[in-house]
Amino acid sequence: QVQLVESGGGLVQAGGSLRLSCAASGRTSSSYAMGWFRQAPGMEREFVAVISWSGGITYYADSVKGRFTISRDNAQNTVYLQMHSLKPEDTAVYYCAAERSAVPHKREELYATWGQGTQVTVSS
Repeated sequence: QVQLVESGGGLVQAGGSLRLSCAASGRTSSSYAMGWFRQAPGMEREFVAVISWSGGITYYADSVKGRFTISRDNAQNTVYLQMHSLKPEDTAVYYCAAERSAVPHKREELYATWGQGTQVTVSS
């Protein structure tokens, strides 16, 4: 079993940047695809970005493409989400998730393990 802890959220002005981190602990020897999802107030949780175990495959939501970058450091058991050019509509709780698969998927129901979330607030 893998446990996930997110960090790096906060309050930032529109146009600013933040980097989220997701630290994995526990049974990290298995191959896990990792994803970032977010949930804004009153909205359904949505896919943001996912990355394969090797880091060679990434997918992004259209709304963040070109502004966000997902990466991972398997030696540190950490996944990152670098966010630039933030907009007020990026305001949400951001969740890290793990899927026991080498290949990532965008469907959140395939992700069995979730972190507690970290709040990102972008002011206009």
